[in-house]
Amino acid sequence: MKRRYAQFNPKRKLLSPAEVEVRVAELRALASRARYGGNPEHKKNPGDFGLVPPSDPRQGKSLCDFARILKRNQAEALLRAGLRKGLVSDRMVGDWPKNVWAVTDDGLAVEAQLESPDLGTYHGYPMPETDPLSLEVIRRWRCLNG
Repeated sequence: MKRRYAQFNPKRKLLSPAEVEVRVAELRALASRARYGGNPEHKKNPGDFGLVPPSDPRQGKSLCDFARILKRNQAEALLRAGLRKGLVSDRMVGDWPKNVWAVTDDGLAVEAQLESPDLGTYHGYPMPETDPLSLEVIRRWRCLNG
């Protein structure tokens, strides 16, 4: 029987710093166009996300509410910062990285996943502290912030 991964996708990998350096202009351009759509499964309180259904938290899903991301502009700012800093997946879907990572002011790693490659729209969620990639995201974010 093939073993299923319990929680974390092992294919997720950050773009290397050398690749980020080569793609800085491209990532900045994507950051200016990226949008945050949201997913009702990651929201207890819908805030101003305009989600349909308004909120529908699913057991086992991490909630943006836990990370205190309650406004669309907060989520979009983190998404764009992650793109500008090059905290993106090495896997692309069209022009867009499959995943983008950022760190909240409280030091919590968050992950955004591409939901529409045609529109450059993502939805996101806090990364569990048990996710090994979250430590790498936090480490790189801190290095980039001096």
